[in-house]
Amino acid sequence: MPDFKVFPLPDTAEGLVDAEILAWHIKPGDEVKVNQIIVEIETAKAAVELPCPWAGLVTELHAQVGETVNVGSPIVTIDVDPGGEAAPAAAAASAPAAEQNGQTAMLVGYGPKAGTAKRRPRKAAASSAPAAPAASSAAAPAAPAEPVAPVAPAAVVAPPEPAPVVPDTPAALLEPRGLVPLAKPPIRKLAKDLGVDLRTLTGTGDGGVITRDDVQRAVAAPSTVGPTAADGGARERRVPVKGVRKMTAQAMVGSAFTAPHVTEFLTVDVTPMMELRAKLKTHPAFRDVKITPLTFAARAVCLAAKRTPDVNATWDGEEIVYKDYVHLGIAAATPRGLVVPKVRDADAMSLRELAEAIEVLTVTARDGKTAPADMLNGTFTITNVGVFGVDTGTPIINPGESAILALGAIRDMPWVVAGQIVPRKVCQLSLSFDHRVVDGQQGSQFLADVGAILSDPAMAITF
Repeated sequence: MPDFKVFPLPDTAEGLVDAEILAWHIKPGDEVKVNQIIVEIETAKAAVELPCPWAGLVTELHAQVGETVNVGSPIVTIDVDPGGEAAPAAAAASAPAAEQNGQTAMLVGYGPKAGTAKRRPRKAAASSAPAAPAASSAAAPAAPAEPVAPVAPAAVVAPPEPAPVVPDTPAALLEPRGLVPLAKPPIRKLAKDLGVDLRTLTGTGDGGVITRDDVQRAVAAPSTVGPTAADGGARERRVPVKGVRKMTAQAMVGSAFTAPHVTEFLTVDVTPMMELRAKLKTHPAFRDVKITPLTFAARAVCLAAKRTPDVNATWDGEEIVYKDYVHLGIAAATPRGLVVPKVRDADAMSLRELAEAIEVLTVTARDGKTAPADMLNGTFTITNVGVFGVDTGTPIINPGESAILALGAIRDMPWVVAGQIVPRKVCQLSLSFDHRVVDGQQGSQFLADVGAILSDPAMAITF
């Protein structure tokens, strides 16, 4: 007899409110195993892969790709007993920790979530007729086989429980509100963004499939505005603010209107730094690691922060919290938006260790695989706008921190050296800091120290 379990969207231990379905790795009719990755979601901070807590047969997907789902809402139904009474034993053997002492096993790495495991209520029998043979044998295992004697068909008054819906085509996907019309995921997302209910449309595509034109006609049909306005609407595109973009917007607005920002600028000759970089490329200890200007800037920040700990402190209402460690945030542009993963204890790392950590961090971020925990509790941030050919900017401080450094593009420019104008490698730095924590003197001293190290790496031994 089928045993359905509904998997709701969990809170992935980051105060999640909702998430967007990025990709399903399963479909109705597939068999799944415990801890098998079944869906990828995008939270407000990163893309997260969710494993299945049970083994069984997928019977229904409750959300489409591109749909935003609230935490606790069902996303998939699993039949954990598709083969009858023998299946629970196999499922229990493969996942002994799925349910223990009233706790339901949640995602791998997130720990158990307290609560009572619930099953979907089953339809009651029409009368108190004798139970099925399997139920009788389970209730009284010592009884002889006599109660299992053949029964006339007329004596069976309990209607058979309907088999689970295992759709073979998209038309069989059901939702609580009824039948979902045929439409591809991009068309469903377009309809959702435009506020069009697909159930009100008649598809003109092959087999009654709803097309993009059907959705756009539904938007234009109620309008009594002239062709000019309709033409303008057709050339506009609206994208809902959600996921990483929504979180970034909230954080930046909160920071900009909470912390009084001050930004200072410094132009430095980084020719010695670039010469050292070229030398390290041939050094045996650095041949297999990528040393970039960002690596040197990260090292300079860690050294300078020891002399000016204010930039690594945090405003906490009635207190300023000074931290004897540097969790260095590296702002990374990704297809899903800006993320700022952290290099933990960057101040304790050598130049090579920093280079390796930054390389792994940025590659992981661009692949959308940064874990939410890796973006928390930073103490200072560097944003490298120079990779886009930008000279400088006025960066906004990350919430919970007191300063951020922008590293500009390195360009060949005329520079005065020993009274002579010569071409040099020049870079602009900009530092934004929270004036509640950092005074102008401390901010200027820190920026000057970073510039001194980048313009002459030998100065590092004096810090």
